[in-house]
Amino acid sequence: MTWNLEEQLLASGAVQLRPHEPFQWSSGLKAPIYCDHRSLLGVPEIRTHIGEGLAQLVTPYHPSMIAGTSTAGIPWGMLVAQQLSLPFVYVRPEPKAHGLGRQVEGQSCQGQSVVLIEDLISTGSSSLRCVEALRKEGARVQSVIAIFNYGLPSSQIAFDQHQVDLKTLGNFENLLLYASSTFTPEAIASLKAWQQNPHEWSAQHG
Repeated sequence: MTWNLEEQLLASGAVQLRPHEPFQWSSGLKAPIYCDHRSLLGVPEIRTHIGEGLAQLVTPYHPSMIAGTSTAGIPWGMLVAQQLSLPFVYVRPEPKAHGLGRQVEGQSCQGQSVVLIEDLISTGSSSLRCVEALRKEGARVQSVIAIFNYGLPSSQIAFDQHQVDLKTLGNFENLLLYASSTFTPEAIASLKAWQQNPHEWSAQHG
């Protein structure tokens, strides 16, 4: 039987869709989708598939180091680094406010060819802040690899502007293919409308 990420995300409850009862994100926006990939860390079979899938996406870049975003990308980045026998560092959203004030934690990434592991791509802003932090430390960041991508139009523009490849195991379009059997055409249309303009959708559902 073929293993499908999007199908597993829905079946496990790691991704939930509520087009008629939106979630509120930390940004304040209303959204019809919520992802909690951390719950998958407790499911060995799914965790293994994701770790192996991420490693396969990383391998063509031939990195000398793996980085993970704090905090959600740390466990997945560690899985990849372990599988590929590579050094690992993690990157905070902002420099630490005390101690050594580091933003990149671990050994030096000066001169290293780095792939950054993330769990989820929405706007891409948090991932790209981590890319810039790594670059300030002297790393060459080739790509961001993530589990899932909402596919918001603004995110791809942002990655292109920063000259960073973006690869993901799963995406919103494929998720809708599996969701179409349990949601009405109207609900699917609402989900697609959110993807195209999340701010407008949020304003209409506030």
